[in-house]
Amino acid sequence: MCHMSACAFLSYVSIVFMKLVPLQPIKSRPQFLKIATLSVVFCGSVVGGNISLRYLPVSFNQAVGATTPFFTALFAYFMTFKREAWVTYAALVPVVAGVVIASGGEPGFHWFGFIMCLSATAARAFKSVLQGILLSSEGEKLNSMNLLLYMSPIAVLVLVPAVLIMEPNVLEVILSLGKQHRYMWLLLFINSTMAYSANLSNFLVTKHTSALTLQVQYLLPSSSLIF
Repeated sequence: MCHMSACAFLSYVSIVFMKLVPLQPIKSRPQFLKIATLSVVFCGSVVGGNISLRYLPVSFNQAVGATTPFFTALFAYFMTFKREAWVTYAALVPVVAGVVIASGGEPGFHWFGFIMCLSATAARAFKSVLQGILLSSEGEKLNSMNLLLYMSPIAVLVLVPAVLIMEPNVLEVILSLGKQHRYMWLLLFINSTMAYSANLSNFLVTKHTSALTLQVQYLLPSSSLIF
């Protein structure tokens, strides 16, 4: 919620006050519904991934996450009818097979954690394809900063009830940490600002390459963590 609040605020400042890019209005109801869907799916992917970490080791979580390009290629085909070269699809088969093998031999395997992790992975892939449509489609094209401006407040509205339900004492904890640790507020601000930069970069990569390229790029740090 802090990250999405920072994204909304910094996007607004960058567009309205600094005028880094022109403000683009939402053109239609279907476009708004796609942006709202993107926000909800984004929240689901992040929350689902965090929940799975309570039940699965980080290394196995990242191994399952390595199947994101497979889901991305699948969603891209069904949503945009975009077909990749057969070599691309063939290269994804060993990744999926490896996760199946790893699941059978993982001593810390937990079914609920696995389902949440796989759901978060599929949601992340769906989000990438949908944001690619919003950033590149001729009828609905938005620049990266405007998409972040519209997506973030909706995500905040989705996350506020989740925070109140799942973390009912969160305000007390934050205030307590703020008193105990001198630089807590500064670190939270830096962390949220970096999240804005990461999300904006995410959109820019998708716009100028493709959703599949974005997800393959994520495999590099994940592979380093696994090994």
